[in-house]
Amino acid sequence: MPFTDFTQHVTSLAEIVEMLGTPSELALRKELKHLDEHMQRFIQHSPFLIISTHGADGKCDASPRGDASGFVQVRDEKTLLIPDRRGNRRVDSLRNILETGRIGILFLVPGMGETLRINGRAAVIRDEDQLAPFTAAGQRPLLGIVVEVEECYLQCAKALLRSKLWDASARPDLANVPCAAEMFAAAAQMPEFDTAKVQASLEGAYQRLY
Repeated sequence: MPFTDFTQHVTSLAEIVEMLGTPSELALRKELKHLDEHMQRFIQHSPFLIISTHGADGKCDASPRGDASGFVQVRDEKTLLIPDRRGNRRVDSLRNILETGRIGILFLVPGMGETLRINGRAAVIRDEDQLAPFTAAGQRPLLGIVVEVEECYLQCAKALLRSKLWDASARPDLANVPCAAEMFAAAAQMPEFDTAKVQASLEGAYQRLY
């Protein structure tokens, strides 16, 4: 078991508070139950987000979503609509939403250190009239995710500053990072799919974004 190597487990929230302290008044008061004007503008400029869900069995999933800036529709201060674009058909996020109806979202804006965190309820919809405005390259998304906002707040920039995520000079040499085809081929262990064939498959898939 991976946890047996560690002997000093933290087992209570009180212990964490004793070590780290309590949040400031600002950190507490920044949380809202609805999207104010500034948060709505943030979302309208975001081309990338991460959806976090969990299934009825407790298994968790974090899945990226990306498109042109403002691809998430702000319906009102409590409601978002996210189009579900072409993917690998694993539908992990959608399955989890069907099972638990819960969602967490992290919105990013390129070049900005702060991120926007949203937690709430979610449902999967297939209304053609509601999804038609999301048509891109002639393709209308077949499904969408409706989010009812319950908690939302801006996350400070420390994580992105430490990671230097937007700093091009700090990026690793990709020649030292295994490529996606290598990783997929090694994980799948399918003789008919070596690295070259997986790479060709990926290149074909990336030509069909919608």
